Amino acid sequence: MATQTTASCTGSTLLQPISEIINLPLDQVNFVACQLFALLMAVWFRIYLHPSKTSPFIRHVVATLLGFYLALFCFGWYSLHFLVQSGLSYSVMVFAGLEHMHKYCFIVTLSYLILCQITRVYVFDYGMYSADFTGPMMVITQKITSLAFEIHDGLTKRDAQLTPTQKYLAIRRMPSLLEYLSYNCNFMGILAGPTCSYNDYKAFIEGTGYQPRHQENANGKENGKYKQSEPSPKNDVISKLCTCAVSLAIYLSLCKLLPVEHAIDDDFVSSTPFHLQVIYLYLAMLALRPKYYFVWTLADAINNAAGFGFNGYNKDGSPRWDLISNLRILDIEFATSFKSFLDNWNIQTALWLKRVCYERCAINPTAATFLLSAMWHGVYPGYYLTFLTGIAMTMAARAVRHNIRPYFLVSDSYKNVYDVVTWASTQIAISYTVAPFVLLAVGPSLKFYRYVCLTAQQWSGAIRSLNRRVAAKRLI
Repeated sequence: MATQTTASCTGSTLLQPISEIINLPLDQVNFVACQLFALLMAVWFRIYLHPSKTSPFIRHVVATLLGFYLALFCFGWYSLHFLVQSGLSYSVMVFAGLEHMHKYCFIVTLSYLILCQITRVYVFDYGMYSADFTGPMMVITQKITSLAFEIHDGLTKRDAQLTPTQKYLAIRRMPSLLEYLSYNCNFMGILAGPTCSYNDYKAFIEGTGYQPRHQENANGKENGKYKQSEPSPKNDVISKLCTCAVSLAIYLSLCKLLPVEHAIDDDFVSSTPFHLQVIYLYLAMLALRPKYYFVWTLADAINNAAGFGFNGYNKDGSPRWDLISNLRILDIEFATSFKSFLDNWNIQTALWLKRVCYERCAINPTAATFLLSAMWHGVYPGYYLTFLTGIAMTMAARAVRHNIRPYFLVSDSYKNVYDVVTWASTQIAISYTVAPFVLLAVGPSLKFYRYVCLTAQQWSGAIRSLNRRVAAKRLI
């Protein structure tokens, strides 16, 4: 497998021997190696380029140059797209009028991302999951568009027109080109993000990230953070690295044993009862998630190791390093509602969608947000099928929670039954919704839908037949 994907890797071939030994694609080996190198550089950056020892200018320069080096190592000349996208968008910010700058910047940035995704998918390697150059561009797109809206809010609106969150995020001065490139392409987030607000990143660079500030949590509630002595991220970094190790081990152990594609295999569908098919689909999706847990948790650990991500203190006085965390694993695996699952999965992307689309779209914001999410993810048809299904699932979940949940709140035992049933329903709904996202193409996705419908109809018919036989025996 490693040798087959060498030609498609546009980055350095220095680690090709390691790729062949462990039998993993070279682009993935490069990605992990660069992230581990970034982790070491993050520790060095926090200790030797601490804000008390050096100027923000030096910190910006070093973070940017290291980011460009990692991009070149992983993606070769394709990393120039990061500069082109950033340069085009910065030109729009500088030369377009402030009144409409955020809209033009949004269109230019997203269009360039989609153009690159179309080129990669339909010209180069359709259907291949790899560490491609459009992955970092997706994070850069989030950062650029967020920055544009925050500049628009800060320079064209009065505080009374802004929500508390928008007021905190608003940018009152146009960033310099160096600050802009450092925000977009720093070594901590160039490969896997996560995205963050410009003001939070600027506070980190300048060493003011431990001062009182406003911060919004995953449920949209606002918290105040209070300054104490500068905490160490060591314990949180070690904990997250342990999570990475466990996640990677689980993924490598299960990913080949439980392929999602097996769920649409003709022999499997024809010979397996419907309930076992549902269980298999759930287990296949469960086996996929540790890959994302590994990538996002490692990215979070890198930022924390550099001193970025401090989010105040817990009630027991321990520091929180989840300012830019992208997931909460236990809340995902034990989610009892569709919304709860989404709130804890890819958190920073959900906040981006909320801030640039959901809160600002006047017509059907839910549908607009799912559409933007599909466009941002890429051009595979399976993405659009997933997010169209997501709209229906979200509406149905809201209706169930609003109309049915109150009947189960009368006692703890009823509430426990409700939680168990809704957990199982949520996991099945997520698995069904996300299957086309993994299958990618139209053919396999429609085949999945067809098999699910046919099997469900057969299951329903068997239940009706059983009910008729039971009724007939009662009459006798």
